[in-house]
Amino acid sequence: MDEIYVKARAKINLNLEVLDKRKDNYHNIKSIFQKINLYDEMYIKKTNTNKFELQTNEKSIENKENIIYKAFEKLKEKYNVISGVQVKLNKKIPMQAGLGGGSTDCASFILCMNKLFNLKLTKTEIESIGKSLGADVVPCLYNRALLAEGIGDKITTINTNFKYYIVIIKLDILGNTKDMYNRIDKKQKLIKIDNTNKIIEGLENNNIELIAENLHNTFEEVVQEKDVVENIKKEFIKNGAKGSLMTGSGACFYGIFEDKKVAKNVYNKLKDKYQTYICTSYNSKKEEKF
Repeated sequence: MDEIYVKARAKINLNLEVLDKRKDNYHNIKSIFQKINLYDEMYIKKTNTNKFELQTNEKSIENKENIIYKAFEKLKEKYNVISGVQVKLNKKIPMQAGLGGGSTDCASFILCMNKLFNLKLTKTEIESIGKSLGADVVPCLYNRALLAEGIGDKITTINTNFKYYIVIIKLDILGNTKDMYNRIDKKQKLIKIDNTNKIIEGLENNNIELIAENLHNTFEEVVQEKDVVENIKKEFIKNGAKGSLMTGSGACFYGIFEDKKVAKNVYNKLKDKYQTYICTSYNSKKEEKF
């Protein structure tokens, strides 16, 4: 195998509870990640060089700060069988959006390198490499709904094939992830809601109402533009969404829908006002092979 193609899928958080700050400055979380059918396309090809080459439609990431480049450097340092690679990346997932675009690209790249160079890495080794590169990389290794705990590195997969529809709006009003965590650290009292089991029950029983009524994200409590946020969520609900939430630390909000036609109507209504996407939940029927 000399080249490989992969769809690096985005995620939304159906809930995201920020629990406490650790001594290493990371935060413990409890969150249900749902992979979705919105993805970046990645083509990886072996080359005779020892170099990493990235070609992408998003020029701002063509530098050595890119998380895929960092993954290549880490792998090459550890496994001398690795030669150079050329990566062609077609970015479709919006950046700085709470959709895990960089993390899922990194996760997909690690899995592809394992296959391309026959590294025979164990699940533990792959997760360890992912964890060293970013908190969301480990859950992004999985193409399905899961519960992530710790800093996102403790994974429990959820037994579900539930397909529902998602309309996503990206706003330009929110801070970056570091800023949002700083706001949480400064806030004296946060609302603690552990609705994890109810959302899992909803996913396992195809009950979108149960999922919708338990959506919660701690980061919404520290968003400064609360009136904008509330108006967006109300607009989703008014137009037929079962529930609405911010994903990650922002800046995307989504509505979940049971009916495809209703979701399409909302997408068509909102796309001229906002940067808008429509997709479905995604739960791979294949077992992850590490």
